[in-house]
Amino acid sequence: MTQERTTARERDWFGPLLLAIGLVLASLFLADAVRDFAVRDRFVEVKGLSEREVRADLAIWPITYSLSAETLEALRAGMDRTDESVVAYLKLNGFNDDEIRRNPPQVTDRWLNAYDNQRPAERYAAQRTLTLRTTKVEATRQAMDQAAELISQGVPLMPDWGNASQFLFTGLDDIKPEMIAEATADARRAADQFAEDSGSRVGAIRSARQGYFTITERDPTSPEDKLVRVVTTIDYMLDD
Repeated sequence: MTQERTTARERDWFGPLLLAIGLVLASLFLADAVRDFAVRDRFVEVKGLSEREVRADLAIWPITYSLSAETLEALRAGMDRTDESVVAYLKLNGFNDDEIRRNPPQVTDRWLNAYDNQRPAERYAAQRTLTLRTTKVEATRQAMDQAAELISQGVPLMPDWGNASQFLFTGLDDIKPEMIAEATADARRAADQFAEDSGSRVGAIRSARQGYFTITERDPTSPEDKLVRVVTTIDYMLDD
């Protein structure tokens, strides 16, 4: 009987003992896991910037004029004369036929929606655009600055004749690698400074994200001067 009571008491405390041992081991594993997570979770996010001023290498200048005439024949003759004046002006400024494109005119019959007593004397009106597309950016700027000569020659330019011009930079692929390297180096400098201030050391890269390249005008008065910009975002691990 005594031996049976002893065995029962042993069973009574053996279960809780195993439970206690299990809890201790679990807490140790959990503590190690938390420390490991904390170490792995120590990182700094920094941004690196690269900017460059570049010159546009492609100019697009739509030259639009409007005129009217009593007949379609007279309208056509007027467009031919005006086209000749515009082309002659452009060639005088150093451009050739391959850089000049004549776009189809937009012709309007102004009598279609007008009453008899409201019909203008010149029935037909046309808008015509000649587009200059060239890599001669500086020559294009000079031609635009002196475009008043076209008006003095009788070319009826539209009021917004210069607003549709574009100056583009097409050499982005040539400078991308260097700019990405510059942005990455700038991010590393920021990470090094943060690590120094916090008493840590910069470790391996945890993640990296490259932003989009943007090309904007340096200022509104110089559309041929561009500012290329890229920002990279990098997470660096921090070591003690």
